[in-house]
Amino acid sequence: MPDHNQVAKTQAETRAATNDAHVTEITHVIQLAIAPVFLLTAVGTIIGVMSTRLGRAVDRIRSLKKELDTMLPEEAAAAHRELHILSRRMMLIYTAIGLAVICAIFVSLLIAIIFVDAFLETDLSRVVGLLFIAAMFAFIGSLMIFLREIFLAVINTRYRLGKDA
Repeated sequence: MPDHNQVAKTQAETRAATNDAHVTEITHVIQLAIAPVFLLTAVGTIIGVMSTRLGRAVDRIRSLKKELDTMLPEEAAAAHRELHILSRRMMLIYTAIGLAVICAIFVSLLIAIIFVDAFLETDLSRVVGLLFIAAMFAFIGSLMIFLREIFLAVINTRYRLGKDA
């Protein structure tokens, strides 16, 4: 018959080994979540840059609208063209920000599901993969639209500078 102390010692060792396995598993999950967290930081930075550009476009629109009443007809026509371009730029930035936010939401869900997957018996690796792919498509779309807005801003600036020269 096994000694009571021996059984208690074996049970304690089993619990310690199980706890060590859980700690190791959680540590691994945290390591897996670090890369998406860095991506989330990058997306947040891009959103900040785009928000600044959106604010500048809005400020320029307000400035032009204030000056519109005092402009000569030729200047007013040029201002209306610029207002139209600024409106297009605002819509592009707004769309790019929206896609970046969607990317951030997908990455946040991905991080949460990585942790949920560690505690459940089900395999959520496909969901994680699909969320990552969706996040990348949203991010790529956001960057492409943002690049289009930058091109539009540069073209407009070149046009205005060429006209003033």
